Amino acid sequence: MNPSVRRAVLALPDTAWQQITYPTAVPDPDTGELISDAEVAEIPAYTAFTSRKNSEWVTARLIVRRVRDLAKPAVVGEQGELFPLWRYHPFFTDNPAPMLQAERQHRHHAVVEQVIADSKASALAHLPSGHFHANAAWLTLWAMTHNLLRATGALTSAFHAKATTATLRAHLVQAPARIARSARRLTIHLPHNWRWRNTWTHLFETVHDPPAPA
Repeated sequence: MNPSVRRAVLALPDTAWQQITYPTAVPDPDTGELISDAEVAEIPAYTAFTSRKNSEWVTARLIVRRVRDLAKPAVVGEQGELFPLWRYHPFFTDNPAPMLQAERQHRHHAVVEQVIADSKASALAHLPSGHFHANAAWLTLWAMTHNLLRATGALTSAFHAKATTATLRAHLVQAPARIARSARRLTIHLPHNWRWRNTWTHLFETVHDPPAPA
């Protein structure tokens, strides 16, 4: 949202915006809140990089998604909300797909990029090794641990469902527990002042509950 893009976006008429509803809620990139509804508009021919020499100018589509800014109080009058507040998320593309389809594809790319960035904090940090079979093994281990940790976070809490791999590892995997053995049974003793004691206990009890009746 540099000044040029901001001017172009704010000049869009209200009739240019189309409502979009996501089948599953998506996280807002600024606040992390889950959103289900947004509005999308586009400027079919936007020229970017105009501060450079003319040969480096690029003209393509500027597609903008806007979501309500719930963090700021709305101005309300007798006729209802006077000035709705929005956050704008533009992207510049030459994708020829219809506007809503192009926006959906761009959003999916962003999700994939976040997963890749998060994966570099775990097994993918070992790639590339120069050995094909070693790369294949690390990739398989990463896929297994990624899915297991995502399931673990979802079972633990709303916070951990969106947490990164490093956070899940620090809060739930690397537990500062002491294991005691008695009568052929193992007992885990957690520190009483450990911040994640109740969270870890909740996860443990959830995983070890008997299966629900069919």
